[in-house]
Amino acid sequence: MKINNLITCRIVGMISLFMTACWPVIAWAADAPAAEMAWWLWPLALFVMCFVLGMIAVPAGVGGGVLFVPIVSGFFPFHIDFVRGAGLLVALASAVAAGPGLLRAGLADLRLALPLALLASASSIVGALVGLALPAALVQTALGATILCIVTLMWVAKKSEFPQVGQTDALAAALRINGIFYDAVHRKEIAWQVHRTPLGLMLFVGIGMLAGLFGLGAGWANVPALNLVMGVPLRLSAGSSGFILSIVDSSAVWVYINKGAVLAIIAAPSVIGMMLGAFIGARLLKIIKASTIRKLVIALLLAAGVRALAKGLGLWT
Repeated sequence: MKINNLITCRIVGMISLFMTACWPVIAWAADAPAAEMAWWLWPLALFVMCFVLGMIAVPAGVGGGVLFVPIVSGFFPFHIDFVRGAGLLVALASAVAAGPGLLRAGLADLRLALPLALLASASSIVGALVGLALPAALVQTALGATILCIVTLMWVAKKSEFPQVGQTDALAAALRINGIFYDAVHRKEIAWQVHRTPLGLMLFVGIGMLAGLFGLGAGWANVPALNLVMGVPLRLSAGSSGFILSIVDSSAVWVYINKGAVLAIIAAPSVIGMMLGAFIGARLLKIIKASTIRKLVIALLLAAGVRALAKGLGLWT
């Protein structure tokens, strides 16, 4: 356990040092006129940033989109529609890259994920259509406000590593949503079951709507809904969240592709960087505590949310 804690501290320290070193460059790029930078610097910056975000997103169980969209829309000179389209691809790439490893490790459960993903994917299509019909400034302002609400939720929410579920409900029993998974951190098998399944299904309809509307992926909401509402163990919630994202985002992203809101020069380096980072993040999930990286994620989201809100209101161009 001491070795795992030492590894965790070193990993978080390296990521924090890297982001601290890169932040002045990102800030300068955000304020500098786009004409002053060579065109190839933007794809390179996206690749490096998404590689780091991929390592952070999987252990935190938030998905890459919730970090990508506010940071890129706030600090890069791209239209928010293109950023949201790329954000869905980024979240999808992160989830797909991490999915096989999570399933092999027993950290994601198909019976738990599929019913929730089915409803969320349908509502994400509606959210994508609504989002593309709204003015860019309104979407930017709503995005900033949403991100700040997410920061507040992540700060005040008290996640339980092993929630107590007294008795499962009839719907969960009919769908056979239960099982056993091996927790490598505590080195023991954990039996789990869920409750409040109808409420969980309704929440995921709303989560899918927000995922399509803002291109955020919605992993930030998946984990609290699974853990706090349905009583799924925290580590299994984070793993299953990634699998749900792979289904939900693949539905919403087709709307953006069909509307021409996906540019290869933005999406390609972002997706490649996120996939490479997610491979490392899936391995970190086995040895790192999900709550360890939470403060770093909150700090990044707070800065990005303030920037997005100010940009949408015209206070910071």
